[in-house]
Amino acid sequence: MEIIGYFASALIGVSLGLIGGGGSILTVPVLVYLFGVDPVLATAYSLFIVGSTSLVGVFPKYKEGLVNVKTAVIFGIPAIMAVYATRAWLVPMIPNPVFSIGDFVVSKAMLMMGLFAILMVFASYSMIRDKKSSSKEAEVTGPQQFNYPMILAEGAIVGVLTGLVGAGGGFLIIPALVLFSKLPMKQAVGTSLLIIAAKSLIGFTGDLSQYEMDWTLLGVVTALAIVGIFIGNRLSRSVDGEKLKKAFGWFVLVMGIYILIKELYLNPASAVAVMGH
Repeated sequence: MEIIGYFASALIGVSLGLIGGGGSILTVPVLVYLFGVDPVLATAYSLFIVGSTSLVGVFPKYKEGLVNVKTAVIFGIPAIMAVYATRAWLVPMIPNPVFSIGDFVVSKAMLMMGLFAILMVFASYSMIRDKKSSSKEAEVTGPQQFNYPMILAEGAIVGVLTGLVGAGGGFLIIPALVLFSKLPMKQAVGTSLLIIAAKSLIGFTGDLSQYEMDWTLLGVVTALAIVGIFIGNRLSRSVDGEKLKKAFGWFVLVMGIYILIKELYLNPASAVAVMGH
């Protein structure tokens, strides 16, 4: 399973390089189901892996002029504050077990994986749906205008979600940058990588005092994902990104439904076993 896990780690980066997002949604399932990492700890590991990979991926975008630093700062400040607060205080405050109905016990790990599966379903919709409306937005010209209240609110919401489930949230950030900051689509993708890198890595620091980290596993998975993003960037020149994004979206949808079914239909004995981790 670990060999499959290492291969999947590289695919996380390949996806980020090919379609500009989506790969981070696989990080937690890869860590939990292939490497046997506890789901709550996996969300912390995911922040480091996603943040480091996005940071490496943002440099070529910046050189091409596809990163709007001002927008990244405006959107990133509330996101960073929210993700750090979520990891440092909110996640540790979640009780374990969360609640029980009769013999059915919902553990903290089950809650995290359930939330993650729901996020996967929403992310898959973002990848599968027709992008015609986004294309129209991408044609916006003239001076950049900021819808500050919406940017700040969206940044905070994305930060909390990132803190809870460890995903980068690019599928939420990119549409927000196009709609509320009037960025062209390609610039929104590059800017989102900078935002994801900053909020994920700073959010991860909120976990350092909470958990004992397996730095070897973390380093290997991160290195493979970074190699993957370079492969993805090269492949992106010859592969139709939109078609690939839709295919990947269907895969993420199936994975999300699978995780939901797996977590919801855990028998009470398994749920209690998860609680003991």
